[in-house]
Amino acid sequence: MELLGSTLAATYAHPRPTPANFLPAISAMASSYRDCFPHCNLTRSLSLPWRPSTYYKAASNSPALDPYCTRSQRVSESTTLPFVSNRTTLFTRYTPDDWYRSNLTNFQESNTSRHNSERLRIDTSRLIQDKYQQTRKTQADSTQNLGERVNDIGFWKSEITHELDAMIGETNELTDIKKKLERALMETEAPLQVARECLFHREKRMGIDLVHDEVETELLMEVDIILCCQERMKLHLDKAIAQLAANRASQHELEKDLSDKQAAYRIDDKCHHLRNTSDGVSYFRGVERVDAMVSVPESWAKLTDDNILRSQSERAASAKLRDDVQNLLVVTANEMWHQFNKVNLAFTSRIAETADAKNKIQIHLSKTLQEIFQMEMTIESVKKAIKDKSAFLKVAQTRLDERTRRPNIELCRDMAQLRLVNEVYEVDDTIQTLQQRLRDAEDTLQSLVHSKATLEHDLAVKANSLYIDQEKCVSMRRSFPSARRLAGFC
Repeated sequence: MELLGSTLAATYAHPRPTPANFLPAISAMASSYRDCFPHCNLTRSLSLPWRPSTYYKAASNSPALDPYCTRSQRVSESTTLPFVSNRTTLFTRYTPDDWYRSNLTNFQESNTSRHNSERLRIDTSRLIQDKYQQTRKTQADSTQNLGERVNDIGFWKSEITHELDAMIGETNELTDIKKKLERALMETEAPLQVARECLFHREKRMGIDLVHDEVETELLMEVDIILCCQERMKLHLDKAIAQLAANRASQHELEKDLSDKQAAYRIDDKCHHLRNTSDGVSYFRGVERVDAMVSVPESWAKLTDDNILRSQSERAASAKLRDDVQNLLVVTANEMWHQFNKVNLAFTSRIAETADAKNKIQIHLSKTLQEIFQMEMTIESVKKAIKDKSAFLKVAQTRLDERTRRPNIELCRDMAQLRLVNEVYEVDDTIQTLQQRLRDAEDTLQSLVHSKATLEHDLAVKANSLYIDQEKCVSMRRSFPSARRLAGFC
């Protein structure tokens, strides 16, 4: 930007700064930019007397943003008029789109409610019919089984024995898979701790490198996946504990039913001969709330069958749970390993990007240092040129001073006088031009020094980020457990 009143020769000495990728401003109002850099007053600094010996300022570790204070800041301060807004007149509560959208939402909710009501009525009617058919079938089956149980007590005893042996074996297998699940759950703590440590170390990045990059996204995803896997493992572990309790309860019922079969033979015979018209058959109010071991004749037939069915059901649920746990261990191990590899790839890519940026910064820094050296040499040459021109100016002014002592008519404005006067003006103009060029060169040198400080700071930031990602995070991640350990085999 060229300031008002500057010469055309000074324009190239003030290169337009390269726009930086700054974060967007919090507010778009002019007042948010008015006091952003209160120390930046370019007009005031140009009006001060020039002191060449103070051009070289010490570089700061945190580069200032003075070059980005522009004329728009001063213009906004001087030309922006106060504006009083009335929020009730500038903004409405809702838009027409909100109004139409509200109507559509109400229509859709009405349609959904009617559809749900109709579906509920149909399902209720179907449920009534299904339960009625189920009740009739259960009664017929109970009556038929009651007659069979009298002659089949030995058969049921062998069935209970067989089911009891199967339940004991299933309980032992479920106990083994439960221990494997517990080992796998313990193995997930180490990867979770590593991921959290990586996130903690990466919070120590500095400056612009403290970004939410792909590595951080994948690390957060890894933490979420491990926590999700742990939640699923804990859920299945709770299910396994509950299933073991159910298996032992079924086993206890089978053992008790097996010991009661001899005594139950007489009761079975009696119940077999009982009919709806037999004597002693009556209503027993609240019998459904009595313990299952105390039964009426109609419910005895169902007792052993229920015990066996319950045992078979629990055994099937236990076998299914074992399969689910085994699949879960494989799936969670694969998920954690897959995310672990994704995080490692993200680390590799980020480390390569940071190293490339660091190398480029070093190249730019070396070029900037070379340019600073060249500019310092240029400043010295300009100073020498100004000093050399001072001798010519002294000679010309001395000649003019001496010629003022010519007597009388000899004070003639001759060609020599005119040429000396022109020489003085030319040499003085040359000195002024060189001095302006010296000031431009010194300003450029200050800009180069500022760029050098920025590059050095950014170089330190990149080196710190490389150390964190490469030395701390990646080295920790080498201790990730194997897939077999995550699956609970070791």
